[in-house]
Amino acid sequence: MYPSTKYIIVLIMTIAFVPPATGRGKDKYIPKSADYIQNILPDNIPQACQSHTLAGNITEARKQTMESKRFRYGIDVSRYQGKIDWNTVAGDKHVGYVYLKATEGATLVDVRYHYNLAEAKRAGLHVGCYHFFSPTIEADVQFNNFSRVVRLEEQDLLPIVDVEVVGRRTNIWRFRDRLARFLHLIEKHYGIKPIIYTSRNFYNEYLAGKFTEYKLMIAQYRDEEPQLIDKNAQMVMWQFTSKGRIEGINGPVDRSRFMNDFSLSDILLH
Repeated sequence: MYPSTKYIIVLIMTIAFVPPATGRGKDKYIPKSADYIQNILPDNIPQACQSHTLAGNITEARKQTMESKRFRYGIDVSRYQGKIDWNTVAGDKHVGYVYLKATEGATLVDVRYHYNLAEAKRAGLHVGCYHFFSPTIEADVQFNNFSRVVRLEEQDLLPIVDVEVVGRRTNIWRFRDRLARFLHLIEKHYGIKPIIYTSRNFYNEYLAGKFTEYKLMIAQYRDEEPQLIDKNAQMVMWQFTSKGRIEGINGPVDRSRFMNDFSLSDILLH
């Protein structure tokens, strides 16, 4: 062959054996801050990367894992989210449970509570409620407000007590006594232990070693899972962002997920 012909053949063979690109950039998982994560969530990645068997069969264990992931993520809302389209929210595979603000302090009732409760239930979601605890108001007064509004027969999930502030004029001992009293009143009245919601820093500073018998939802808006001083703490849920986006809700929303050893069955009332 002439030299020019050889070069052309070599060039064609080189191009023919260039390995194909493996996927498009937008399909790749790039770790991001938990505040940025919306519908692409860490738990989805292992499932997406696992190879299928030659026969395309899914084992029974795999089916159970997929079912548990269906209810792994949830949200909590209040009047600040405005009017919510609950039918649209229920269509999101990353919303398996919902917590609604019911009451706060001595007299406040969230203006969206009854609407959200009725519509979220009608849409088929697992629903629970929470009370925002005020450290400056006596526990009995707050409990009267909560128990007037919340009926457990309307709920699917254990109620939550939202604990975020100590109060400038309340010493730590009085704060803890009031909180312990409030938790006791709920348990006595409803026959169940409520869940405590708080941030990692708040728990470690004010609650550590005092309320280990209660299940916890811990807020920490970072990539890494929260770490508590109490190694035996029952950290059931992690609220990983306050800036989530869900179709059917205008604006940002708090999002949470179960920790690895827990699932929806751990917070169901029935």
